[in-house]
Amino acid sequence: LPCSPPSKRAGPPLRSAPTPGSAVLTGLRLENIALIDSLELAFDQGFSVLTGETGAGKSILLDALDAVLGGFQASASARLLRSGCQRAVIEASFSPGEAARRWLLEQEIIDGEEDLVVSREWRSQQERLTSRSRLNGVMVNRQQLLALRPLLIDLTVQGQTQQLARPGQQKRWLDRLGGAPLEAELRQVRTHWTEWQRCRAELEEAERDRLLLDRQREELDALLEELDRAELDDPQEIGQLEAEQDRLVHGVRLQDGLSVLIGRLQDGADQVPSALDHLLASCHELQLMHGLDPSLKPLSERCLDLQAGVQDLISDLEVYGASLESDPEHLAVLQDRLSHLKRLERRHGQNLADLIQRRDALRVRHQAGGADALIDRLRDCEKTAAAIRDQSNTVLRSRRLAVADQLQERLMSHLRPMGLANVRFEVVVDPCEPGESGADVVRFLFSANPGQPMAPLSEVASGGEMSRFLLALKTCLADVDGSSTLLFDEIDTGVSGRVSGAMADVLRTLSRHRQVFCVTHQPLVAAAADHHFRVSKQVSDGVTHSRVSQLRDTRERQRELAELAGGDRHEAQAYAASLLDQNAA
Repeated sequence: LPCSPPSKRAGPPLRSAPTPGSAVLTGLRLENIALIDSLELAFDQGFSVLTGETGAGKSILLDALDAVLGGFQASASARLLRSGCQRAVIEASFSPGEAARRWLLEQEIIDGEEDLVVSREWRSQQERLTSRSRLNGVMVNRQQLLALRPLLIDLTVQGQTQQLARPGQQKRWLDRLGGAPLEAELRQVRTHWTEWQRCRAELEEAERDRLLLDRQREELDALLEELDRAELDDPQEIGQLEAEQDRLVHGVRLQDGLSVLIGRLQDGADQVPSALDHLLASCHELQLMHGLDPSLKPLSERCLDLQAGVQDLISDLEVYGASLESDPEHLAVLQDRLSHLKRLERRHGQNLADLIQRRDALRVRHQAGGADALIDRLRDCEKTAAAIRDQSNTVLRSRRLAVADQLQERLMSHLRPMGLANVRFEVVVDPCEPGESGADVVRFLFSANPGQPMAPLSEVASGGEMSRFLLALKTCLADVDGSSTLLFDEIDTGVSGRVSGAMADVLRTLSRHRQVFCVTHQPLVAAAADHHFRVSKQVSDGVTHSRVSQLRDTRERQRELAELAGGDRHEAQAYAASLLDQNAA
């Protein structure tokens, strides 16, 4: 199938405004993805379900959303491409919530636009698979997608034990439930942790320097003594000494040259008038001519200026001549000083300015009491920072404990109606080594039956219990974190009809505040949905295709619910009709 470029939107606009502040998935377009050759769907807010026989491709839609938002890397992406195709496209359209819109504005990806189109295109060339991702046509990398992803979708699968057992995940969930107040405390903890790390790093560096200084103390003391004896004051001293040396070395030649200059300018030579004599005669002649022609006044004045300038030059040359000296002793002292300074530069591999700076630094170290005094000051700084860090961690722990009590109460209120009348749940907040997120380790303990001891949730919960727990947890988090669309993939697997009915009530209640999608095999859950999509597969010319259709007609929904309930028998049809009637009431 030829693939066209990604469109601006996948599907029509929302039929009703989304809940303020939350993201809404408005459309999905697939080309050459798994069993789907071409598909374009439009979604609305509320509760949507996807049903169909096993293997029809229901989870492909969720996999596609996972992939377009940064999932499915390298070899995993290969199984998404439809067999025999060289190009595949996934395009998801969102009405972004407030949090996602802020992120997009910070990244300069949107500028007042209402919609967001996320696309990912794969190309297979010479047995090499590459992909490119875009946000509203702007190329982005996987790290950017993973930062945006939680602001758009929250995908939950049945038996999500790996996520529950992941270090720090339970603490992150607890912190999310704490909302803005706990996040503010967490920012303070991070700030104080960073400051303590800085102080600790400075202290460790100073302690390393002290060990080095202890080994080099004699060498450094000798260096300071040497530099002090050299009486280094002026970084330009070598240049000045070299200039003075040149004058002393060439004093006789300079005197001879000066005598010739003054003779030619003032005294004359070989019975030839001097330059000054010529200028005096010229000035006299111009003054006579000026008496005959007044227009020559400027030239006469210029000639007088030249005469005055030559006289000034002669005076300066005489002053310079007086400064010239030929003192062998002074020259020897000067050359010794110059030689000493150059030896210092060569020995230490630094110029005079750097040597002066190094000497001053060594003096400061000695004046401040040396390395021990510096370490004492840094140790006091580290202790103060650690105390502030620990105090901040204590405040954060008290807030976490309060939120833990709230989470226990809320979860129990959601879990008991879902067939867990004897459930016990506890959030344990234990101390641990301080870190960037505080000094707490958070554990979820669980017991579903009387007499069963409390144990980590991920170790003792059955698949059905885990499903209900995850649904209850996401419901609690939705109260404070209503930013993303919720997607549940068969989390009602392995539960009874009565429990699935309770789960359907929770999902429907949740959808009043968040857009909710659920892949399900339970007729009670499917009947509670606002929007029903059926996934089916067909075989044409030996090739399997998946098709997705929205069931808008009551009879279509009744037929599908009856299929979920056990087939096309009269009893299943009656049961399906009663479910729809109950939910319509």
